[in-house]
Amino acid sequence: MVSKTMKLINAQGLHMRPAQMFAAEMKNFESDIKLNCNGKTADGKSLMMIMASAMKCGMEVEIQCDGPDEEAALAKAVELIESGFGED
Repeated sequence: MVSKTMKLINAQGLHMRPAQMFAAEMKNFESDIKLNCNGKTADGKSLMMIMASAMKCGMEVEIQCDGPDEEAALAKAVELIESGFGED
């Protein structure tokens, strides 16, 4: 298992569009992807679970990846969060 803790930088947090982008990208990996934030854990491949976590700008989120392609999955998750999902 690999993990990294990051701060959400996009102004609206993980609302519908970035949550959908994240889940869609994570479905390309075999590994299990979990997002831990504010005492809640969400399946990184589930749009509804990500939305239910109500992750806002400035919150710290721990990304955990476990499986055969965990390093690649973590790298992609980090890339998405660092990009701010293309938002200002």
